[in-house]
Order: sequence, then structure tokens, then C-alpha cells
Amino acid sequence: MIRKNPRGDLPQVHPSAFVDPTAILCGKVVVHENVFIGPYAVIRADEVDEGGEMEAIEIGAHSNIQDGVVIHSKSGAAVTIGQRTSIAHRAIVHGPCRVGDEVFIGFNSVLFNTVVGAGSVVRHNAVVDGCDLPAGFHVPSTMRLSADSDLDSIPRVTPRAAEFSEDVARTNNWLVQGYQRIRNEL
Repeated sequence: MIRKNPRGDLPQVHPSAFVDPTAILCGKVVVHENVFIGPYAVIRADEVDEGGEMEAIEIGAHSNIQDGVVIHSKSGAAVTIGQRTSIAHRAIVHGPCRVGDEVFIGFNSVLFNTVVGAGSVVRHNAVVDGCDLPAGFHVPSTMRLSADSDLDSIPRVTPRAAEFSEDVARTNNWLVQGYQRIRNEL
């Protein structure tokens, strides 16, 4: 469902993107080309700052927002998801937040007020709150990082983890094409 927010902003979805009919996109949301947005995802840009303004929630080209993902932002702050990035099932990305290109965010993970550098992997059930993670970091499953975490203890992404992330992105790009092809058959 594509709908306006109370301020009147309407999502902008590139014609080559696929948004599942059960997903909700509300307000100042920009979805670029060849993006897959899965069932029951909610991307909601409806809160404003003290001056009545808001930044967009932007989903970069060739990215995928999987089943049950929630993307929202506090007080109109920006949320940017880079290109070829995967946000896996039931993850929460709550702005302000910036997720770089070619990033993998695992199942049930939570990002808040954070930056995740390009090529990073945040595994399943992790929490990243108030951190700026440089490019190429690998956050293990169930780890909790906050602004006072020692980032020197965080491992780098291995070639195997990078290949997994690339495979997820490729698979979801294929899904966009497949669902676009059968769109009128549903």
C-alpha cells in the first residue's frame, strides 16, 4: 500500500522496483530502481522536526527490504539505505540512520541512530545503537554495540561473509524481475 503521510508527502517508487501488495510505504519515501520490498514490510516517513520538516527515507538501487522489515525515523531525521544492500527479515532500522552500499543486515537485527559503513555485515539478532561502524565491519549474531563499545574488538568481514551478502543481493534482484514479470497475473 502506497499512502500519504499527514503532511501530504507521497512515496516515490521507481517503475522497475517491486513492492509487495502487503507492504506499506507511507510519506516521504524514495525507492530507487530494481529494489525488492517484501511482504509486510513497513517503511514510514511521517514524523517531522520542530520546524515541521522531514528528511526522506531513501532505499538505494538494487537493494532489498525483506519480509516484515520496519524502517522509520524519529523527528523527521534521514534514513538512507545504500545500493545493493540487504535488510533481512524482521529487522528494524530506526533513524536517524545511514546504511552504506553492499551491506547485509541480518534477521531481527536493530539499528538506531547509527552509521553502518559500506561492505559491512551485521548478523542476526544484533543491536547497533548510536555507533558509527567503519566500512567492512562484521558484527556477530546477538552482539550489542552502543556508542561506548570498543570497535577495535569487532572483526572485519571475511571473503565468505562478503560472498554471502552478494548472493542475497543477487537473489533478491532476480526476485524483482520475476515478480515484475508476473505482476498482472496475481
